[in-house]
Amino acid sequence: MSALDAAQAALAAEHAAVYGYGVVGGRVRAGRRDEAREAYAAHRSRRDGLVRTVRDLGGTPVVADAAYALPFAVTGSDAAVRLAAVLEDRVADVYSDLVRAAEGPLRREAAGALRESAVRAVRWRGGGSVAFPGLVERTVTTKTADEGTPQV
Repeated sequence: MSALDAAQAALAAEHAAVYGYGVVGGRVRAGRRDEAREAYAAHRSRRDGLVRTVRDLGGTPVVADAAYALPFAVTGSDAAVRLAAVLEDRVADVYSDLVRAAEGPLRREAAGALRESAVRAVRWRGGGSVAFPGLVERTVTTKTADEGTPQV
Protein backbone atom coordinates (compact mmCIF):
# COMPACT_ATOMS: atom_id res chain seq x y z
CA MET A 1 0.00 0.00 0.00
CA SER A 2 1.36 3.41 -0.91
CA ALA A 3 1.50 6.32 1.51
CA LEU A 4 -1.16 8.08 -0.57
CA ASP A 5 -3.52 5.08 -0.44
CA ALA A 6 -2.98 4.72 3.31
CA ALA A 7 -3.56 8.46 3.85
CA GLN A 8 -6.79 8.27 1.83
CA ALA A 9 -7.94 5.31 3.94
CA ALA A 10 -7.12 7.23 7.13
CA LEU A 11 -9.03 10.24 5.79
CA ALA A 12 -12.06 8.06 5.02
CA ALA A 13 -11.89 6.63 8.55
CA GLU A 14 -11.72 10.12 10.03
CA HIS A 15 -14.79 11.16 8.01
CA ALA A 16 -16.63 8.15 9.46
CA ALA A 17 -15.38 8.91 12.98
CA VAL A 18 -16.60 12.52 12.78
CA TYR A 19 -20.02 11.25 11.72
CA GLY A 20 -20.02 8.57 14.40
CA TYR A 21 -19.11 11.00 17.16
CA GLY A 22 -22.12 13.08 16.15
CA VAL A 23 -24.21 10.06 17.12
CA VAL A 24 -22.17 9.40 20.27
CA GLY A 25 -22.55 13.00 21.44
CA GLY A 26 -26.31 12.84 21.03
CA ARG A 27 -26.72 9.68 23.09
CA VAL A 28 -23.96 9.60 25.70
CA ARG A 29 -24.63 10.53 29.34
CA ALA A 30 -23.94 14.11 30.38
CA GLY A 31 -20.88 13.02 32.38
CA ARG A 32 -19.12 11.82 29.22
CA ARG A 33 -20.22 14.52 26.78
CA ASP A 34 -17.03 16.53 27.25
CA GLU A 35 -15.02 13.42 26.40
CA ALA A 36 -17.14 12.92 23.27
CA ARG A 37 -16.70 16.59 22.27
CA GLU A 38 -12.94 16.36 22.71
CA ALA A 39 -12.77 13.20 20.60
CA TYR A 40 -14.98 14.80 17.94
CA ALA A 41 -12.68 17.83 17.82
CA ALA A 42 -9.58 15.61 17.64
CA HIS A 43 -10.99 13.64 14.71
CA ARG A 44 -12.02 16.82 12.89
CA SER A 45 -8.51 18.17 13.32
CA ARG A 46 -6.94 14.91 12.09
CA ARG A 47 -9.37 14.86 9.16
CA ASP A 48 -8.45 18.40 8.15
CA GLY A 49 -4.75 17.60 8.41
CA LEU A 50 -5.19 14.50 6.26
CA VAL A 51 -6.91 16.55 3.55
CA ARG A 52 -3.73 18.62 3.33
CA THR A 53 -1.54 15.51 3.49
CA VAL A 54 -3.38 13.82 0.62
CA ARG A 55 -3.01 16.97 -1.48
CA ASP A 56 0.69 17.19 -0.59
CA LEU A 57 1.08 13.58 -1.75
CA GLY A 58 -0.49 14.50 -5.10
CA GLY A 59 -3.95 13.06 -4.53
CA THR A 60 -7.49 14.35 -4.46
CA PRO A 61 -8.88 13.87 -0.94
CA VAL A 62 -11.81 11.47 -0.57
CA VAL A 63 -14.95 13.27 0.52
CA ALA A 64 -17.23 12.27 3.35
CA ASP A 65 -20.31 10.26 2.54
CA ALA A 66 -23.68 11.81 3.28
CA ALA A 67 -24.48 9.13 5.86
CA TYR A 68 -22.94 6.02 7.38
CA ALA A 69 -24.54 2.79 8.60
CA LEU A 70 -23.83 2.21 12.26
CA PRO A 71 -22.52 -1.23 13.27
CA PHE A 72 -25.40 -1.59 15.77
CA ALA A 73 -28.36 0.41 17.05
CA VAL A 74 -27.34 3.26 19.33
CA THR A 75 -30.39 3.76 21.51
CA GLY A 76 -28.78 4.94 24.73
CA SER A 77 -25.64 5.93 26.53
CA ASP A 78 -24.17 2.43 26.92
CA ALA A 79 -24.45 1.80 23.18
CA ALA A 80 -22.97 5.24 22.48
CA VAL A 81 -19.94 4.39 24.62
CA ARG A 82 -19.56 1.08 22.77
CA LEU A 83 -19.78 2.91 19.43
CA ALA A 84 -17.06 5.35 20.51
CA ALA A 85 -14.73 2.43 21.33
CA VAL A 86 -15.48 0.80 17.96
CA LEU A 87 -14.79 4.06 16.14
CA GLU A 88 -11.43 4.41 17.86
CA ASP A 89 -10.48 0.80 17.10
CA ARG A 90 -11.31 1.27 13.42
CA VAL A 91 -9.37 4.51 13.19
CA ALA A 92 -6.38 2.86 14.89
CA ASP A 93 -6.53 0.06 12.32
CA VAL A 94 -6.13 2.39 9.36
CA TYR A 95 -3.46 4.48 11.06
CA SER A 96 -1.40 1.31 11.53
CA ASP A 97 -1.42 0.98 7.73
CA LEU A 98 -0.28 4.58 7.38
CA VAL A 99 2.53 3.99 9.87
CA ARG A 100 3.73 1.07 7.74
CA ALA A 101 3.40 2.93 4.43
CA ALA A 102 4.76 6.36 5.36
CA GLU A 103 8.18 7.71 6.23
CA GLY A 104 9.53 10.66 8.18
CA PRO A 105 7.13 13.24 9.61
CA LEU A 106 4.04 11.56 8.15
CA ARG A 107 4.96 8.29 9.87
CA ARG A 108 5.44 10.11 13.19
CA GLU A 109 2.08 11.86 12.77
CA ALA A 110 0.37 8.56 11.96
CA ALA A 111 1.98 6.88 14.98
CA GLY A 112 0.72 9.71 17.18
CA ALA A 113 -2.80 9.36 15.78
CA LEU A 114 -2.66 5.59 16.31
CA ARG A 115 -1.59 6.08 19.92
CA GLU A 116 -4.31 8.69 20.58
CA SER A 117 -7.03 6.44 19.15
CA ALA A 118 -5.81 3.46 21.17
CA VAL A 119 -5.86 5.52 24.38
CA ARG A 120 -9.35 6.85 23.65
CA ALA A 121 -10.59 3.31 22.92
CA VAL A 122 -9.31 2.12 26.30
CA ARG A 123 -10.91 5.09 28.06
CA TRP A 124 -14.26 4.46 26.39
CA ARG A 125 -14.09 0.78 27.33
CA GLY A 126 -12.94 1.50 30.86
CA GLY A 127 -9.87 -0.69 30.40
CA GLY A 128 -8.91 -3.69 28.34
CA SER A 129 -6.18 -2.41 26.06
CA VAL A 130 -4.58 -4.49 23.31
CA ALA A 131 -0.86 -5.16 23.06
CA PHE A 132 -0.54 -3.87 19.50
CA PRO A 133 -3.29 -1.36 18.68
CA GLY A 134 -4.15 -1.27 15.01
CA LEU A 135 -3.14 -4.88 14.52
CA VAL A 136 -6.29 -6.45 15.93
CA GLU A 137 -8.56 -8.47 13.68
CA ARG A 138 -9.78 -6.03 11.06
CA THR A 139 -13.26 -5.23 9.91
CA VAL A 140 -13.54 -3.66 6.51
CA THR A 141 -15.54 -0.49 6.04
CA THR A 142 -17.75 -1.28 3.07
CA LYS A 143 -21.00 -0.20 1.57
CA THR A 144 -23.93 -2.36 2.58
CA ALA A 145 -25.42 -4.20 -0.37
CA ASP A 146 -29.00 -3.20 0.28
CA GLU A 147 -28.44 0.44 1.20
CA GLY A 148 -25.30 1.51 -0.58
CA THR A 149 -24.42 3.28 2.66
CA PRO A 150 -20.88 3.00 4.00
CA GLN A 151 -20.48 1.68 7.52
CA VAL A 152 -18.70 3.49 10.32
